[in-house]
Amino acid sequence: SHPIAAFFFIAFRLGALLMYLLGSIFTDNFTLVFVVTILLLAFDFWTVKNVSGRLLVGLRWWNEIQEDGSNRWVFESAHPNRKANSGDSRLFWSVLYATPVLWVLLALTALITVKASWLVIVAVALILNVANVYGYTQCDKDAKRKWATGMAAQSAFG
Repeated sequence: SHPIAAFFFIAFRLGALLMYLLGSIFTDNFTLVFVVTILLLAFDFWTVKNVSGRLLVGLRWWNEIQEDGSNRWVFESAHPNRKANSGDSRLFWSVLYATPVLWVLLALTALITVKASWLVIVAVALILNVANVYGYTQCDKDAKRKWATGMAAQSAFG
């Protein structure tokens, strides 16, 4: 179990959502709410991508730009014998997938109430959250494929 990683995994996400939803109650300064929310989203993106995923589910991803300008996704996974904590895993995947759904609902609210400036915050939140969802979903598929390939090779040759 990794309680500190789990805490920060939730804290930055919750902080960004709360600042977006409640920031205008505490201040009339939209710029302050905007900047703090974007900073929390950036902290969340980096923490999830580089720390939380590695500790909570044994996965990490990144994207490299090649010399020819093309993208290459790189996936890293813990050894299959590493015992994952089921609570950490459930927390990670449920919060990872639920957060973009909340931001979509907030996007619809911003559209309906015609608050274009608030929609910019939601767009940034969705881009960063969906990038992590995509990265971790692909990373998980890659890890399972590698594990299955390794098991097949082991049974064929071992």
